[in-house]
Amino acid sequence: MDDVEHAFREAHGRAVATLVRIFGDISLAEDAVQDAFVAAMVRWPRYGIPANPAGWIVTTARNRAIDVVRRDERGRELQQKLAATHASGESAQRPGEDLGLMRDDQLRLIFICCHPAIRVEHQVALTLRLVGGLSPAEVARAFVVSEATMAKRLVRAKYKIKAAHIPYRVPSDAELPARLRAVLSVLYLIYNAAADDQEGRGDLRHEAIRLARALVELMPDEPEAAGLLALMLLCESRAPARAAGELVLLRDQDRSKWDRALIGEGHRLVLARIRRGRMGPFQLQAAIQGVHCAAPTFEDTDWPAVVKLYDRLVTVMPTPVVALNRAIAVAETEGPATALGLLEEVAEELDGYYLLHATRGTLLQQLGRGGEATEAYHRAAGLAPTSAEVRFLSRRRDELASRPQERGGPSRGLMP
Repeated sequence: MDDVEHAFREAHGRAVATLVRIFGDISLAEDAVQDAFVAAMVRWPRYGIPANPAGWIVTTARNRAIDVVRRDERGRELQQKLAATHASGESAQRPGEDLGLMRDDQLRLIFICCHPAIRVEHQVALTLRLVGGLSPAEVARAFVVSEATMAKRLVRAKYKIKAAHIPYRVPSDAELPARLRAVLSVLYLIYNAAADDQEGRGDLRHEAIRLARALVELMPDEPEAAGLLALMLLCESRAPARAAGELVLLRDQDRSKWDRALIGEGHRLVLARIRRGRMGPFQLQAAIQGVHCAAPTFEDTDWPAVVKLYDRLVTVMPTPVVALNRAIAVAETEGPATALGLLEEVAEELDGYYLLHATRGTLLQQLGRGGEATEAYHRAAGLAPTSAEVRFLSRRRDELASRPQERGGPSRGLMP
């Protein structure tokens, strides 16, 4: 059943986007796709997963949706619309079979979700749910809020789209800049959510990269779009060095497994943007990753350059998470005591974020404060979102508890 669920999750975003185009109703599209998943749970284990899971889901969901609307007052209007579509020849491209068309649907759906009439946090949350196929619990985790809070945000966002009659299309050139920041943010969150999934949602990561490439083609003069693409490529280049189901720190990765072609492409994009002058948040994050990818070993990393880039990033993106990542880099240049002081500045805001406590545990361990470090690792393990991270942090806690007098040693922190 895991294979069935995995295949469905990979097809979810394309299926919902296509049905929104056909029916113009997000809730109807979501319900129909969920019904298709129930049907897949019955049929696929018996007959096997189809060669084109997304096509099967779209076709099945489309039929379910048609059955629903036939029973309500909009049935005749919808049937007339579908008949007109068929007469125009558009139906010659079966929605379940034309993957290129479905991918265009995803881009359109992202721009719907990122309409300026919708609050920014609702834009990102809704796109993660509809396009990324994340569950409400996974979206809530990305925002570090409760599932109940996120469910309310999703309902409000869908209501706003319906009430404001937001059109289902890619915006005009004049409208694009107002939506760009949210679109870039949501694509990166989709990529990160797939990268963090220990079940290995490689297809969703690749889809996020493909959509980022589409944005660069759509807006070739927008440096932040290219910055996002570079950031994704550089992060993706390290994927072959990660062990399935286990957390492998940057320090411990086998760099011979890194994808040099992706690194080269990412570096070229970063250098082209540096030459243009002032860099935005995604360009700076890509530059940071570029420094990591350029180092032959962890010890050879140009940490002063990383800290300088974080100094610039924190001025244009002054978030607690950026401050946390900067503190991790500072630990490599100025030592754990200085970095621990920086963590205290964001401790209250990030108290529910496991990486704060994991990093704090590493720094306390380096300072010889074993008891406090053990408590920090315990807290981090309790907050960690995946089983691999729970295992990793629990091992650190247990190893430290077995030798509480341990002091100093090399940095083993969770690097950005």
